Amino acid sequence: MQDQNNFCNENKMKPEQLYQDMTDLADKLGVTVSEQNFRNTGIKVKSGSCKVKGRKLFIIDKHRSIHKKNEILASFLSKMPHEDVYVIPAVRELIKKY
Repeated sequence: MQDQNNFCNENKMKPEQLYQDMTDLADKLGVTVSEQNFRNTGIKVKSGSCKVKGRKLFIIDKHRSIHKKNEILASFLSKMPHEDVYVIPAVRELIKKY
């Protein structure tokens, strides 16, 4: 998490803005990011991608810190083909770390 704090400071971007920009990138790639409450499921659940009725979703625990959400989402996006889509430099740099 310290790396991400440094990353946000170096790029003068708030973690919340970085998260929003990554969510926008996911949307451009055809993936809807959805924050859900995992605490009430009764089973051990973690963030991840799935397909529901043909829609690609990335579901993330809404109770995670913004820094952890950024790590999880950046890791997911790093595995997606995004070479043909404009990615703002701060997001591109974070994704490269994963």
